[in-house]
Amino acid sequence: MRPLLMFDMDGVLVEVTESYRETIRQTVTHFTGKPVTYDDIQAYKNAGGWNNDWKLSQKMAADLGVAVDYDTVIGHFQKIFIGDGDNGLIHRERWIARPGVLESLGEAFDFGVYTGRDRFEAMITLNRSAGLIRFHPILTANDVTHGKPHPEGLLKVQAMYPGRALYYIGDTVDDARCARAAGVPFIGVASQAHSTRATLLDLFARENAAAVLDDINQLENYLAQGRS
Repeated sequence: MRPLLMFDMDGVLVEVTESYRETIRQTVTHFTGKPVTYDDIQAYKNAGGWNNDWKLSQKMAADLGVAVDYDTVIGHFQKIFIGDGDNGLIHRERWIARPGVLESLGEAFDFGVYTGRDRFEAMITLNRSAGLIRFHPILTANDVTHGKPHPEGLLKVQAMYPGRALYYIGDTVDDARCARAAGVPFIGVASQAHSTRATLLDLFARENAAAVLDDINQLENYLAQGRS
């Protein structure tokens, strides 16, 4: 059986600074009237337990002194993120893999996705950007009871493909903790330009990451070394 590469989406397959991260920033500022930076958001992500961006937006607002009903947060967040027509920030996302990278990897590996997005949002981006690249299985927030860092999602993948070699590629400590709890080798992604890269590298090391790459365009070289 060919090894299976399971990808997180945000920050791994797609650049989301101007989509999800910007939506968090605008949502929290809308309810609190206070400025929020991307570094503020990353600090919560590095702390772990904030894979759900709706809950993160609610938490950040609460920490700034404003309690907001969860459904109210979701409604405003989605108005910004999905929008009406093509004006949602989801359309600002950029596919990270350069042309040919995943196609080349696909000669030796199969691909899947395990993301904290809901299925509707995941498929908008995959249908727009993945082209002929096939991802199967695709697990989303709709497919698990317990989101990351709980290992449920990866344990489900293992149950689908018993005995199959499996890797998980992610960019947050919750991704790393999910993989470690499931006993799945973790490959971290931490851009050289990441504002808290040193912190992220330390977090990945503590979670026994097999490797840390600048982005998934380095993945083939890393995996080739492992097979040689």
